[in-house]
Amino acid sequence: MAKSGKIQKLGPRSNWGETPWKIKFEPCPHLAPEEADLAIVGGGFTGLAAAAWMRLIAPEKSVVLFESSRIGAGASGRTGGMVLAETAAGDLPGLGDVLAGFEQILHKLNVECDLALPGAWEIGRSGGLADSPIQWKDSGTLRVVKRVPGGTLDPGKLVSGLARAADKLGATILENSPVERIEWGERPAIEFASGSAHSGKLSAAKILFATNALSLDLAGLVGGMHPRLTLAALSAPLAEDCLAACGLGERRPFYTVDLPYLWGRVRPDRSIVWGAGLVAAADERDLSGVDISAAEPSRMFATLERRVRGLHPALRQAQFTHRWGGPILFRDSWEPVFDWHPRADRKARNAIVLGAYAGHGVALSSYLGVWAVEVLLGKRGLPSWGRIHG
Repeated sequence: MAKSGKIQKLGPRSNWGETPWKIKFEPCPHLAPEEADLAIVGGGFTGLAAAAWMRLIAPEKSVVLFESSRIGAGASGRTGGMVLAETAAGDLPGLGDVLAGFEQILHKLNVECDLALPGAWEIGRSGGLADSPIQWKDSGTLRVVKRVPGGTLDPGKLVSGLARAADKLGATILENSPVERIEWGERPAIEFASGSAHSGKLSAAKILFATNALSLDLAGLVGGMHPRLTLAALSAPLAEDCLAACGLGERRPFYTVDLPYLWGRVRPDRSIVWGAGLVAAADERDLSGVDISAAEPSRMFATLERRVRGLHPALRQAQFTHRWGGPILFRDSWEPVFDWHPRADRKARNAIVLGAYAGHGVALSSYLGVWAVEVLLGKRGLPSWGRIHG
């Protein structure tokens, strides 16, 4: 058993701004044990869902999750909360019904996150429906092109709920616990970074890497990967008649299928999340130093806010209350990564890497995290796609 101790907790990444939702769960402080059946690196949707699921279906297995800062401090707590049914590469072979699977995961783990699935709108500047409820001026006229499965949720509640489920089921969640390197072998050893709350090593039978756009080298993601900080802003609540007038009364999230890109969704309090723009780091593989108050991100936020106010007369006086960025990982193929770690023992098959959801990870990340646990337990195989190298 891990020993209790006082561990300093890091706050959210303030240089990435503040989101309108909060993560309302703090795991009890622990020191790292010396060994675990499953070690998970990354405390977002993927890692937390995997930790809870492993304890649910294999309660005899010990699970330790390492988060370098606070749970949800990366992409999961900073996503816009738009739920989509497919990957960025579409409906891949054998993927299955992501939304139904996600709902089942939430039900079995007793997670409440304001999930609503009214569908989503693909909008574009050509090919729009004649009766499109959206008709916005934005480098042409944006109209609804197609309705697709999808919806929305509260990211803070999802992170909190998954963490609470994992904790209740007996997983150990260690915040402020950056992993520095892995000593590979039949039973790999995790080494902690300097400044971590832990010393020594942890021996793990299996490892799941769930850091997405962060810690690419640790996860073995060396080629064809493009981490960015995606930008989002929140406009203050609109009256119901204003939402209806600008085409958002049905509460369906939307995203463009052409450029310039724009996405968004209405929150329960009638405030609206708007997203557009990607920021690269000076060192492309390290987003930690990006500051959204710097000149280029500030210019992009100002452009986004002007765009929103110009979309429709009902939005002309929109006031913005929050601005934030969240890490996102693209890859050349647009497929998510779902593969054995390239440096893992080939015979032991003891480490899986997940990530590169390219903006489609709100439901997909938990869904694939659960799938990965079942692969590590020998109950299921990897999909035919998702290889790190082609």
